[in-house]
Amino acid sequence: MQLETREFRAEARFQRVSPQKARLVLELIKGRGVEEALHTVAFTKKAVAPLVEKMLRSALQNANYLSQEQGLDVDVDNLYVKQAVANEGPRMKRIRPAPMGRAYRYQRRLSHIVISVAERSNGEAPVEHLEAEAEAKPSKKAPAKKAANKAAAKAPAKKAAAKKTAAKKAAPRAKKSAEKK
Repeated sequence: MQLETREFRAEARFQRVSPQKARLVLELIKGRGVEEALHTVAFTKKAVAPLVEKMLRSALQNANYLSQEQGLDVDVDNLYVKQAVANEGPRMKRIRPAPMGRAYRYQRRLSHIVISVAERSNGEAPVEHLEAEAEAKPSKKAPAKKAANKAAAKAPAKKAAAKKTAAKKAAPRAKKSAEKK
């Protein structure tokens, strides 16, 4: 009999940050333990990082409160970030003055950010970092790099040949100018 793991979430709606910028920080914490995610966000130099940290703490408090309220046995130290999403909210249309009486329209993007944490089951392994995945995967760009290196090796030889031909062309001109004097 498999027990269903409970998710605890926190939402921040209509935040004045574009979803693209929020996703940069959210990608850093997906799949990490809550404590590790809090440390990661604390040292992230993005403007949205304090908001994400506040939401993460809120989701943690929601888990703590609901586990006490509903009598659930939730190990707060075993929680991890199961989902971290930044969805697009409504856009605010604005106008910026432009030269010669014109006006340029632009849009201020808003986002709805959702973070949910869940308890990691005993058999479930933590999600690996993106760097570990990148190291494990073989690079497909290696053959292209080899071709580029070969071309770079041939380039100095072409430059040297170009200099020699330029010197040959300049030599007869120098002789003629010396004869005229």
